[in-house]
Amino acid sequence: MTSSRELIVEADGGSRGNPGPAGYGAVVLDPVTGETLAEAAEYIGVATNNVAEYKGLVAGLKAARELFPDAAVHVRMDSKLVVEQMSGRWKIKHPDMKPLAAEAGRVFPAGRVRYEWIPRERNKHADRLANEAMDAGKRGRQWEPSGSTAGLDASAARNAAAPPPAGPPGDATAGAARARAALATASAPTTSAPTASGTAGRADDGLFAPDEVLAAQARASLASAAHAEATGDFEAEASAVVHSEPAAPTTGAAAEPPQAAAPAARQGWAGPDMGAPATFVLLRHGETALTPEKRFSGSGGSDPELSAAGLRQAEAVAEALAARGTIQEIVSSPLTRCRQTAAAVAARLGLDVRIEQGLRETDFGAWEGLTFGEARERYPADLDAWLASPKAAPTGGGESFATVARRVAATRDRLAAAYAGRTVLLVTHVTPIKTLVRLALGAPPESLFRMELSAASISAVAYYADGNASVRLLNDTSHLRA
Repeated sequence: MTSSRELIVEADGGSRGNPGPAGYGAVVLDPVTGETLAEAAEYIGVATNNVAEYKGLVAGLKAARELFPDAAVHVRMDSKLVVEQMSGRWKIKHPDMKPLAAEAGRVFPAGRVRYEWIPRERNKHADRLANEAMDAGKRGRQWEPSGSTAGLDASAARNAAAPPPAGPPGDATAGAARARAALATASAPTTSAPTASGTAGRADDGLFAPDEVLAAQARASLASAAHAEATGDFEAEASAVVHSEPAAPTTGAAAEPPQAAAPAARQGWAGPDMGAPATFVLLRHGETALTPEKRFSGSGGSDPELSAAGLRQAEAVAEALAARGTIQEIVSSPLTRCRQTAAAVAARLGLDVRIEQGLRETDFGAWEGLTFGEARERYPADLDAWLASPKAAPTGGGESFATVARRVAATRDRLAAAYAGRTVLLVTHVTPIKTLVRLALGAPPESLFRMELSAASISAVAYYADGNASVRLLNDTSHLRA
């Protein structure tokens, strides 16, 4: 321990439902060696993310005080809300947070505690503790230090305490290993769960056939990682990394959109309104004639109508949503298959449909109407490039996934601001839905190839004013079964 008795406290909290089963984690570190001096974690029952984060802060400060009551403390958290409020830059409006903030402020004199926001990937120790606490709570137990898997060795702790390196995190060897693992998984025989119509392994609008595309994309990743491993070129590895810190405004084609930041959080750091979230219920349209044939069907093709099966699916999902009674607004892609699906729901719920251009599907250029195999045969180099990089566009002037992600992120921000506190049905397509989920989770672009989405299925994402997002991965087609 250093003679000046400085301590680092890292804390986090989480809620599986927001509000939902919640827990916190905190760790006290030596700032010089990175040594773990104390850990604290607890399952706290049903609470919000922010309450859990504040409780983690209080626990971390108290653990530091038990070690050295006269220490100077450097608190690092990935919650901008807590950091900004405890630093005095944001007002504390929510009644549940006021007493917790006051309690945190009493642990040490204000002049001996400073706060710093850090990105989520640098707060992994506390995050793991919080998740362990929630896992223990799910089993009806409380977290115990002896059962923790979150301890870091001194070297790892020093890395966590240091500023992020100038170059991309990770290394080419690790990237190659992950690609080999992905290839092994993709090459193994797979059995897809039946979709609503009983057909196994159905593609999403002809996208991402589970066997063909996953294996091909993994091979492309392996080739890129192997090249990087041999040459020291980390570009391929870096493209898979998604950072959670606020991004500077960019105009280049390669810019990655922010993952789940609410518009207010990027406009001068104004004090957040911690009211009800904007909840997007994400509904993929029903089947078209192209769906069972696994053909690319985007916004640049024939704009097909729903098939007879798709019309039945639209009616079934309308009935299911009417029974739930939670939808307040409906917004749809302009493409015919989505408008038809949305109209069926709107007729049942008695609501109007707003058309949003930003929810349209990817333009697949010359691949429109082709199967994956046909596109592979006709445009092998272009398809390989598309599988290997989100910046690559389909043949003939289609949209890259990076372009679609920026469009979808901008649409998300507009709708989240317009429908704060409302539950909105977004009737859209495979790529926009997967992109919304990916950005909310902070997953890398290649995760699009790891998701499968059934026709007329439902998922949901809730967007809070402090920039947090809660994802509910239902992929629910129960409304389609008798």
